[in-house]
Amino acid sequence: MDPYKYRPSSSYNAPYWTTNAGAPVYDNNSSLTVGVRGPILLEDYHVVEKLANFARERIPERVVHARGATAKGFFEVTHDVSHLTCADFLRTPGVQTPVIVRFSTVIHERGSPETLRDLRGFAVKFYTREGNFDLVGNNFPTFFVRDAMQFPDSIHALKPNPKTHIQEYWRILDYFSHKPESLHTFIFFFDDVGIPLNYRHMEGFGVHAYTLINRAGKASYVKFHWKPTCGVKCLMEEEAIRVGGSNHSHATKDLYDSIAAGIYPEWKLFIQIMDPADQDKFDFDPLDVSKTWPEDILPLQPVGRLVLNKNIDNFFNENEMLAFNPGHVVPGVYYSEDKLLQVRIFSYSDTQRHRLGPNYMQLPVNAPKCAHHNNHYDGFMNFLHRDEEVDYFPSRFDPVRHSETYPIPPAVLHGRRERQIIPKENNFKQPGEKYRSWDPARQERYVRRWVEALSDPRVTYEIRSIWVSYWTEADRSLGMKLANRLNVRPTM
Repeated sequence: MDPYKYRPSSSYNAPYWTTNAGAPVYDNNSSLTVGVRGPILLEDYHVVEKLANFARERIPERVVHARGATAKGFFEVTHDVSHLTCADFLRTPGVQTPVIVRFSTVIHERGSPETLRDLRGFAVKFYTREGNFDLVGNNFPTFFVRDAMQFPDSIHALKPNPKTHIQEYWRILDYFSHKPESLHTFIFFFDDVGIPLNYRHMEGFGVHAYTLINRAGKASYVKFHWKPTCGVKCLMEEEAIRVGGSNHSHATKDLYDSIAAGIYPEWKLFIQIMDPADQDKFDFDPLDVSKTWPEDILPLQPVGRLVLNKNIDNFFNENEMLAFNPGHVVPGVYYSEDKLLQVRIFSYSDTQRHRLGPNYMQLPVNAPKCAHHNNHYDGFMNFLHRDEEVDYFPSRFDPVRHSETYPIPPAVLHGRRERQIIPKENNFKQPGEKYRSWDPARQERYVRRWVEALSDPRVTYEIRSIWVSYWTEADRSLGMKLANRLNVRPTM
């Protein structure tokens, strides 16, 4: 008998019940007892194992992005970008790469309704021939804070009160009243897009600036944009209450049912390109994650299309154990100096090792689909079969070698160690421009949501005044509307 033939898989299910060790179970309904009425004997190994497994079915949920839905499909290049990057999966139009995509809400728990006002995660794992590329973004193009030092505090403020476990606006508005850079993300948060109709009618953004490098070694900063072919649609508050009240998993169900019916969700991928030599020409820092790049100066360029045409086989295996990491890039794609991105490179893999263990990359959904080789050995739950005698490098007994070199950003960095805020904050211009781009009805809905949030009884007059001052800086008419309805005066 081949001991490796029947690896753990439902395709090798026996026609009868067994223990985890494969021993037959002739009664999966009744415990082993003394007499008909009991008590139950501890020697009933099967009932002990069954309950022990049941008590351990859950793993730690994600601190953020706990509530999610996943689907599979492909990414196809439709436009030539080989002059910008040497990435193999972008090498020429027509190339297709298998992907898995996870959509999520950000702040709330794993079982929370999908109709709550929140950011939405939009994470794409490309299984390329050169390894996995994880583009881990959101449905907003910006984020609340620009320095990762502030990320835990910002999430704590957005999460429920640790005493009552209730999300409360006084906590959110108190914390972010110290962070005027958050205004740009709040423009999206309290806008209609704060509650998407579902995942299919939602934009996605890489959020950060990344770097593309071509074969000649020329580097370009890049921002990624996903545009749904079926358009962007949102839920108004009354609709969200009705939809969420009837089905708190409406977006997950919509995604699954659409794919099952052959109505495959599709997004077009666009990029914005900036020459690093031009970054000082703007009145903001292009690597500031609280900013967007002006499309009239840096237009969207089409790259390809993302199609989701297959539902996952198992929610736990391919959603709960699916792990993303912005540190996973491939030749031709690299990071930028964005302060928030730099720490995400570390923290995402750190949280996955906590949730799933040190060998989480061996799980089928996370493992690359190309040949790979390293000496990252053993550890908890290692299940990779290896028969090598050499587990070090280099060795004259193992022919493995270094890969061919590929270009990385050539820029020379210099500076002294210091903790500082970036010089070009410019926190108010872009939020004001976005507000003025809306029609009057959309502006009114936005004002109304802010008035409701600032009317929380625990929001102090000082905090209200600060927010009114911020929005007056962004747009005077917006600030005056808030001031009049809240009966406060700006402090700035």
